[in-house]
Amino acid sequence: MFSQATKYAIKSVIYIWTQSLEDRKVSAKEIGQKIGAPEAFTAKILQNLTKAKIVGSIKGPNGGFFADESHANFNLKDVVKIVDGDQLFSGCSLGLHKCSEKNPCPLHFEVVKVRKEIDIMLTSKSLKHLAVEVIKGQTHLGNII
Repeated sequence: MFSQATKYAIKSVIYIWTQSLEDRKVSAKEIGQKIGAPEAFTAKILQNLTKAKIVGSIKGPNGGFFADESHANFNLKDVVKIVDGDQLFSGCSLGLHKCSEKNPCPLHFEVVKVRKEIDIMLTSKSLKHLAVEVIKGQTHLGNII
């Protein structure tokens, strides 16, 4: 369902939140190691997430990536849109340029229903909430934490 970059981004942000809730900042290298992604690719993803203010970063010896209350309202949809754009949420699933409510493709109305469900799933919990669930053991991120 998600691109590899989006999967890495989601894991990265949840990992950052789990560490931030313990008052730790984490490096791109550490995040890459934890999520099983190349460091340079992880750094690029984190750069985009920081630019979009999904997470914060501080440079220097005591720096790293973090999340705090200013990042608390972001959700999975925000991450997906930053990494992969709006494609999952808009446009014709068959790639037709003139697909619309008035001129639907064969899949249009079914895709509209599915997109509504996906939207609910991706916006129902904040990234912070997802991290808290991981910390409490209600969900897991594999061997990441």
